[in-house]
Amino acid sequence: INITLLNKAMLRQANDFYQESMDLYEVLEKLSEEKLKTSTLFKNWTFDDIIRHLHVWNVAINLSLLDSIKWKKLENNLKDFLKKGKKLKQFEKEQSKKLKGRELLLIRKDFCITTRENFKYRNPKERIKWIGPDMSVISAVSARHMETWAHGQSVYDKLGIIRKSNDSILNIVIIGNNTFKWSFKINNLEIPEKQPYLKLRAPSGKLWCFNDPDNKNIIEGSAEDFCKVVTQVRNILDVNLKVTGKTSKKWMSIAQCFAGKAEKPPMAGTRKIT
Repeated sequence: INITLLNKAMLRQANDFYQESMDLYEVLEKLSEEKLKTSTLFKNWTFDDIIRHLHVWNVAINLSLLDSIKWKKLENNLKDFLKKGKKLKQFEKEQSKKLKGRELLLIRKDFCITTRENFKYRNPKERIKWIGPDMSVISAVSARHMETWAHGQSVYDKLGIIRKSNDSILNIVIIGNNTFKWSFKINNLEIPEKQPYLKLRAPSGKLWCFNDPDNKNIIEGSAEDFCKVVTQVRNILDVNLKVTGKTSKKWMSIAQCFAGKAEKPPMAGTRKIT
């Protein structure tokens, strides 16, 4: 095997997911068992709930990649569970055999390595099943990065940590931009013909531009602020994006780059860090 060629072909997004996961682990592993029960401003979820949520769906995406029969079983179990009016959080507790605290934290850490290894040399365009539409491999592992980044924000907010993001958040910007139509669809709104022009400044200072530059609808500013809005960890009023045009303003008020039913962003001022 030509190791040079293998390294060249490695899916960068798999490593981005892993690094984001380890950054969060390094913050959490310093906390006591008791501190892991701390509630956050995200639906009152505790640090434990967040770790469990991330771990269960990391396991799920690996099942989809490697074992379609086990994946289908998990998907059917979830549908049956939700039909009975039970909460997702309870499903995740059952899936993780009610693991919690530092034991769960360590298991999640090790499984993040497994996830990176399972994804990093796969064909980026290969299609795999997920809740809702199928996804490409590159979208699937980017989505795991996005979820880790978004839920990690709740932890950082609670601990008063100002995170220093890097240019790997391009993965999240791309998902945010690609889910423009989805955000309108799940809110039962007419999908605008043209997508706003994005002009975003990366953490490194690079300029990232998407869509038609002649569009009068424009969103410009920090790429990190854009990521915070599309992942719904901040209200558009609590970031410094410049939003021009009716379509841009509507999108930023409902933007949702994750699967599931339509969710509302946090109320203005509730998760703003000054």
